[in-house]
Amino acid sequence: QVQLVESGGGLVQAGGSLRLSCAVSGSILSINAMNWYRQTPEKQREFVATITAGGRPNYADYVKGRFNNSRENAKNTAYLQINSQQLEDTAVYYCNADVRALSGTAKFWGQGTQVTVSS
Repeated sequence: QVQLVESGGGLVQAGGSLRLSCAVSGSILSINAMNWYRQTPEKQREFVATITAGGRPNYADYVKGRFNNSRENAKNTAYLQINSQQLEDTAVYYCNADVRALSGTAKFWGQGTQVTVSS
């Protein structure tokens, strides 16, 4: 059984920072890409960032320069550092990962973590 849990969300003032975590647990053989998405009630879920198993990140154009994506393979965990928070960053942030487990290979999603930016 593989589980993926996001954490680190909360209430932050505009201009502030947060670091989100995405931890994968279970009978894991390997993890390929780990990806971040976000969703608001008004928008469909949108891509935010991805990071390869080798640690190479890539970002949506609208977050470049403010978001930093990293991972610790030894901990099966990815991180999303959000800096210079803007009101538009308010959303539920989701992580997914391409996991090769004892039961097979699949993409797993977490339950999401809420980020709320206040003025």
